[in-house]
Amino acid sequence: MTATRHFLLAAGGTGGHMLPAYALGRELIARGHRVALVSDDRGLKIPGAPAEMTTHMLPAGRASGGPVGWIKGALAIRKGRAQAIELIRDFDPAVVVGFGGYPSLPSLLAAGATKRPRVIHEQNAVLGRVNRLMAPRVDAVAVAYHHIQRYPAGHELKKHITGNPVRDEIVAIREDGFPPLLSDGIFRLLVVGGSLGATVLSEVVPAAIAMLPRALLDRLQIVQQCREDDLEAVRAKYAELGVAAECAPYIHDFPERLRWAHMVIARAGASTVAELACAGRPAIFVPYPHAMDDHQTHNVVDLVEAGGAISFQQPVFTAGEVAKHIQRMALEPGALEEAAERAAGCGLPDATRDLADLVESFAAPPMMDVIRVGASTQRAASGVAAARREAK
Repeated sequence: MTATRHFLLAAGGTGGHMLPAYALGRELIARGHRVALVSDDRGLKIPGAPAEMTTHMLPAGRASGGPVGWIKGALAIRKGRAQAIELIRDFDPAVVVGFGGYPSLPSLLAAGATKRPRVIHEQNAVLGRVNRLMAPRVDAVAVAYHHIQRYPAGHELKKHITGNPVRDEIVAIREDGFPPLLSDGIFRLLVVGGSLGATVLSEVVPAAIAMLPRALLDRLQIVQQCREDDLEAVRAKYAELGVAAECAPYIHDFPERLRWAHMVIARAGASTVAELACAGRPAIFVPYPHAMDDHQTHNVVDLVEAGGAISFQQPVFTAGEVAKHIQRMALEPGALEEAAERAAGCGLPDATRDLADLVESFAAPPMMDVIRVGASTQRAASGVAAARREAK
């Protein structure tokens, strides 16, 4: 039985940082550990945190906005570090785990000041600013991709490919396999644009669908996430084309929709890429062009190189190119199944478990366990010595 230890997780205020932290928290709690989470006010509003995980909000400034902003940010980080030191001394974590974002920085700095092991997890294929700063200083860096940009030279031995944690419902899709597409059967297309949709998808995808032959349109079913402002125009376009389509500003049952789909068109956020690979679904990716360090472009490199997806930079994401790809995938025998298999080959369904194993490996046994092991060893040694004396 694993001895109970304490773990402190620190994550930035976006879903990309928080959701992997929640997944690790659930896994560690299931293993019998106690877990606390540090974030900012934005992060703690994101739903999905395990009920058993305590949460703390600490100051965390951003080093931006010119000299005045830098000074304010540095003061906030310093204040957050001092409060994190108090938290660490009170909670006594065996390991501190950072998931990127400025709210993770004070806790990682405090862990260094209190001599606690530190692990960081990077969700994207480009190391974020905080993780880039801390990578040379921590004990291990968990990454999600083989190709990692902006990784500091000389620290390759710290790098561990664990992947991005995905929901159990997504792993279940992988286990069910790819839904066969018969030559005269329904072709199901899922279009998602991140948490708020993407206008470019609302403009280009319906225009691409309009270019498809009538025989394929009659077999097509679409579920598309749209921004509120685009919703009625997209619905009207599909109705005009006579295509069965369901459009909504948010897809609440995403795992079931992903299970249903034969192909997906999406942005290339880390969680989306991980889930499509794990589920084994072919995709057309349109990386968000304004993402920091263009990390969404790099997120899809492994999948594209494996043949499980195709990626278009937004300026060349045109209706004509999309129509050609949809038509080829829908009509070429075996194309979808092969791409699905290649996508699944990039999936890492055990990411949560592997990340938890890595974090646990840096946790020293609690002092009482050391005392018990020492006492047990001493008793065993005494028993051996007594047996030898009797043998003589």
